[in-house]
Amino acid sequence: MKWLIVVGIALFVVVAVGALLSRSASAKNATIPAVGDTAPGFTLPSQDGEKISLASFKGKWVVLYFYPKDQTPGCTIEAHNFERDAKLYEAKNAVILGVSVDSADSHKQFCTKESLSFRLLADTEHAVTESYGTLGNFMGVKIANRNTFLISPEGKIAKVWTGVSPSKHSDEVLAAIQELGGK
Repeated sequence: MKWLIVVGIALFVVVAVGALLSRSASAKNATIPAVGDTAPGFTLPSQDGEKISLASFKGKWVVLYFYPKDQTPGCTIEAHNFERDAKLYEAKNAVILGVSVDSADSHKQFCTKESLSFRLLADTEHAVTESYGTLGNFMGVKIANRNTFLISPEGKIAKVWTGVSPSKHSDEVLAAIQELGGK
């Protein structure tokens, strides 16, 4: 049992360090959309295989959060906090969409194991992650950096967070929606 804890802590440290390194390495070439820009459109499969398009959420706030890897400590904390606050987002006319470069099957396992009800989108080709300037590299493996984009009901980038802290991020996003005129 102790070895599982040690492995979990080691994995967390590796992912955290990798995210920091990949953020600095990819920031040189990445163009992150700025506040006021039209959000890059996309269609990606979710954990249940359904194709999800950004365009289908016009008229709603969209919390588009990118994360490195399913079933890792920081990503699990972040997902649990978004799940915890799901009803608050719904009350603010907002949807939560998580994106990583993991497969839809990996997302399905993550959602099942962690009881997640919102959509996780599989960007296995990295196109969406790249279009949001969020593709990183960890030890030669492409990952999504931990960045979030709040997209207004009109489809514009309303707020951008880079290198977010998983433990408090949902609270920050809810506060931003409130500040920007969400219900």
